[in-house]
Amino acid sequence: MFDGVARRYDLTNTVISAGQDRYWRWLTRKAIAPRPGERVLDLAAGTGVSTVELGRSGAWCVATDFSQGMLAAGRFRKVPMVAGDAMALPFADSSFDAVTISFGLRNVADIDLALREMLRVTKPGGRLVICEFSTPVIPGFKTLYMEYLMKALPKVARAVSSNPDAYVYLAESIRAWPNQRQLGRRVAEAGWSGAKWRNLTGGVVALHRGYKLGG
Repeated sequence: MFDGVARRYDLTNTVISAGQDRYWRWLTRKAIAPRPGERVLDLAAGTGVSTVELGRSGAWCVATDFSQGMLAAGRFRKVPMVAGDAMALPFADSSFDAVTISFGLRNVADIDLALREMLRVTKPGGRLVICEFSTPVIPGFKTLYMEYLMKALPKVARAVSSNPDAYVYLAESIRAWPNQRQLGRRVAEAGWSGAKWRNLTGGVVALHRGYKLGG
């Protein structure tokens, strides 16, 4: 499915988010606060647009995604790319100073296993940042947002996406996703310390953070 949306994936994301995707990427980088010389894993990186944003910091950043079609569509970006499964990452223990995943944890078959794998490849003292769709916290806005997801989003996707049917799945997966508190609890249960979150755009998206003890 993700191979099928790769060709116009970035354009579609910008359209359906009304340009907010750029803002969310910038805030994700600010939350990770990567420094020159650090190693950062950008998981579920798609075509690598988020990896480029992270690389502006001077850190060494690698894009990893399960979809080889996505990675192929982003080869022109000239960032390191590795095909990999979030539930069995092809990296050694304690390889990265930071691990991040944006809008991809929701698509993993076993979320808790993926969170433990991210912990495994993170150095002691290293950090995790998850950027993911979440539950709007403004009551009236929540109703409008859910209407948009189930009705308008698939229509917009039909106009711009290379595989619009995939965005029906997208809408359904967002609606079924755990809320901020529930996901925060799962991050902590996977072994991450200091789990907390910050709402973006009224809770449409949330940034979850944690760190690995030690270091």
